[in-house]
Amino acid sequence: MSMDLGGAKGGLKADINVTPLVDVMLVLLIIMMLVAPMLQQGVSVKLPTASNTVDKPEVQGQTVIAIGRDKQFYLNAKPIGEGDLATRVNELLENSKDKIVLIKADEEVEYGAVMAAMDQLRQAGIEDIGLITERKREPGQIGGK
Repeated sequence: MSMDLGGAKGGLKADINVTPLVDVMLVLLIIMMLVAPMLQQGVSVKLPTASNTVDKPEVQGQTVIAIGRDKQFYLNAKPIGEGDLATRVNELLENSKDKIVLIKADEEVEYGAVMAAMDQLRQAGIEDIGLITERKREPGQIGGK
């Protein structure tokens, strides 16, 4: 490979070598493909199943309360005490116009723990509360739908 620097033919000529740029972009693409699933992780809970569910897209600014099998509360994947739930949610949503909170509870958690979380959210002034479930699969169904 040689580069023509001009000279006798009249002007300066420059060629761009695109191969290193493509190599760097492919490496960045592979890194993003590996890291993206890890960013959406959060708290691992085994969700209960329901047959009548609606798929909701995950939005960056969602407020999610997870309740683990051991009745430990998590606000956006950060552990909190049960008594701090209302104040922490109020602090998080004070400047938000849509005050929507999603509850993701393990299927082995007692009903009373979920109701305690909902009571604290109602005391904090949160009226829009959603419950996250897995879609119940029909016999012979392979995919998520």
